[in-house]
Amino acid sequence: MLTYHPNHYPYPSQRTTTYAKHGVVATSQPLAAQAGRDILKQGGNAVDAAIATAACLTVVEPTSNGIGGDAFALVWAEDKLHGLNASGPSPDSISIEAMKERGYEKMPTFGLEPVTVPGAPSAWAALSERFGKLPLTDVLAPAIHYAEEGYPLSPVLARFWKAAYDRFNKELTSAEFKAWFDTFAPEGKAPEAGDIWKSPGHAETLRQIAETKARAFYKGELADKIDAFSKEHNGFIRKEDLEKFEPEWVDPVSVNYRGYEIWEIPPNGQGTIALEALNMLKQFDFSNRDDELTLHRQIEAIKLAFADGLEYITEASAMSVPVEGLLSESYAKERSQLIGEEALTPAPGEPPQGGTVYLAAADNEGMMVSFIQSNYMGFGSGVVVPGTGIGLQNRGNNFSLDKDHDNALAPGKRTFHTIIPGFMTKGSEPVGPFGVMGGFMQPQGHVQVVMNTIDFKLNPQAALDAPRWQWLKDKKVQLEHTNPSHTAARLLERGHQIEIAPHSGSFGRGQIIWRNPETGVYAAGTEGRTDGSIAAW
Repeated sequence: MLTYHPNHYPYPSQRTTTYAKHGVVATSQPLAAQAGRDILKQGGNAVDAAIATAACLTVVEPTSNGIGGDAFALVWAEDKLHGLNASGPSPDSISIEAMKERGYEKMPTFGLEPVTVPGAPSAWAALSERFGKLPLTDVLAPAIHYAEEGYPLSPVLARFWKAAYDRFNKELTSAEFKAWFDTFAPEGKAPEAGDIWKSPGHAETLRQIAETKARAFYKGELADKIDAFSKEHNGFIRKEDLEKFEPEWVDPVSVNYRGYEIWEIPPNGQGTIALEALNMLKQFDFSNRDDELTLHRQIEAIKLAFADGLEYITEASAMSVPVEGLLSESYAKERSQLIGEEALTPAPGEPPQGGTVYLAAADNEGMMVSFIQSNYMGFGSGVVVPGTGIGLQNRGNNFSLDKDHDNALAPGKRTFHTIIPGFMTKGSEPVGPFGVMGGFMQPQGHVQVVMNTIDFKLNPQAALDAPRWQWLKDKKVQLEHTNPSHTAARLLERGHQIEIAPHSGSFGRGQIIWRNPETGVYAAGTEGRTDGSIAAW
């Protein structure tokens, strides 16, 4: 049984761990969490609640995700952990040569070129078909309601919305971006906290997805609209790319960390970076969470794991090294020996051959879901299919245009993916879902949350509230301003290039649900760095 102390970091939130018996949903927006809880009360299970919450988040937090994004899930059901990879591939018509003919030396951030096949609607349908209890029309009803009737913006949401609008208004001036402004800035400016925003097109799209179990999105009217818009603006994605896409059920991968199994989705996701770092860190003993030596070793392990991840992670079939090699005990020991007293500049090793939303949901039968979806970089590509509310993701931005790189762009290939759901078990018992959204912060957040829980015995809320750090590149590290000043000074002495962040916006936003196997009671925490909320029953 997982044990933890009641100690609690007073910043950035004043929340305490929430306990629930019948079910709980934790995510970054109160309206979405409440929608998931309401589905539980209507007789739905944790999967139904997760889908309802995820669909709601495309409406009530479009700054971080959308219908045109990807999704991954870990589901504890039937005494087993199941993995779902609903990340879409690149279009069949794209290639390195085609991009270079357009004058690109690296993949662009905005526009139709980095658009890959959206996987999120397929994830909702696949999860509902395999594990759900309620019809998808019932499960998506709350999201349709908020899109149709509108809702008032929360404060952090409004801040991110304005930042995106300010940037897009300067940079995205060509015709393919007009529908983004029509949809997300209909009055010629970003909506502010408390303003009502609605999207009828978004509502109709969700209704079609619900009524057809996502077939309209991949084979019907919505696919036709995506295809027509892409053709009009010289994009690569076509209806044929959508028609042949199917999400993939996968076997999750794990490492044992001090008696607990920590689980992630296998590549193309970056979850193996977190696992590789934990494999290195278990070679050391830790007694003080806020000690500078603790942070130093965590940072060094993440650097080394990222060096490998950025070198090797891509579509699993295209990786030049196997996942088993990256996560082997012998390789972890070899890499951990590089962690000395001073900061290093990381380089890939040679393993043996062989802006996102996160939510967690649990029900009264012990089913638990770790779910994450994203458009990437906030609003994604900046491209919205007119009249639909479908903001297309820009995941293709992570492809390399170096033909010799493992993650080189190729037709029909899934790229290195940042979004990762996490899950913890002990023996044959589930402990529960956890996640920290936020681009390349995600595996770093996973490592810090896991260690806060296991090594330092922090309760779920305290594990999330604890001060964070983020490795950026080389020896450059950003510290959240809540870290003690003496810690920063001592890290500087070890050769780290330290930057103190003025706010907590770049350190990820997470949720945790742990289950007591003896009582069935859930203990949940949510993020104080956003408009996080827990809806308990």
